[in-house]
Amino acid sequence: MLAVRLPEDIEKKLVDLAEKTGRTKTYYAREAIIEHLEDLEDYYLAVHRLENPPERTWSLEELEQEVDLEG
Repeated sequence: MLAVRLPEDIEKKLVDLAEKTGRTKTYYAREAIIEHLEDLEDYYLAVHRLENPPERTWSLEELEQEVDLEG
């Protein structure tokens, strides 16, 4: 269970959206959190990969040959 206090203007936007669409405020809050967490995970994975590059990299040509996109 999570309780979140939102600024009044954000709460109003959430209420308005929920009323216009017939969804709940909880639905939109959950969707926003999930999407943002996925974005953060992608960001931190990219940062980690930049700071810790793999020992081996492949060219596009090597990948295409390996996957055999034309066959």
